[in-house]
Amino acid sequence: MFGRSFLAIALVSVACAEPAVPDRWIEPQTGMVFVRIPPVQGRAPFWLGAYEVTQAQWEQVMDRDNPAWFHDESGRLPMENVNLFEVRRFIERMNARAPGSGFRLPTESEWEWACHASTAMDYATGATLTPADANIAPSPERAAEGGTVAVGSYAANAWGLFDMHGNVWEWTSDVAGDLQIIRGGSWYFGADSARCGLRYTHRPQDRGFSVGFRLARGG
Repeated sequence: MFGRSFLAIALVSVACAEPAVPDRWIEPQTGMVFVRIPPVQGRAPFWLGAYEVTQAQWEQVMDRDNPAWFHDESGRLPMENVNLFEVRRFIERMNARAPGSGFRLPTESEWEWACHASTAMDYATGATLTPADANIAPSPERAAEGGTVAVGSYAANAWGLFDMHGNVWEWTSDVAGDLQIIRGGSWYFGADSARCGLRYTHRPQDRGFSVGFRLARGG
């Protein structure tokens, strides 16, 4: 994770720059949209999925093997209920289909940088986040009433990334001891869990009905 001073300096420097229309790249076989994320403090730019990986994309790559908890006819619900090893197999197949593409999970610091998208507040939306801004639980008592929604159902952040807050937690490539770091909160958790800077962990072998992922490449 970025140290506080490093992140604060980096965010201020980007916030002072003129906003630019993000460069986009579309993976031709699945239609995944990737946004070019600007570099931070001398690091290389990288590409990050504009959306969480959908069930339709998962089924296309994994021969329709879909263990998701939630389903609908659109195929636009985020893929969830997949553990880290299954996600890695998905990535291996993506890279095998297009050698040299370099698909991977984002690092924790890349994810946090992209979530902030030139802001320095707890959320890309500012100091607060409500169920009108993201698919999060309105209260702990009502968490079980929810579920995933189609990716892109809420407004994108300033860099054109959707659902960085809520919908499903997202696997990253970083670890904390024996646990894998996940980011972003989900439909089952409240706003506090969806803060850009919040770290949560999950056993890599475990699935979850509110844990999914998005892909990165390059960097």
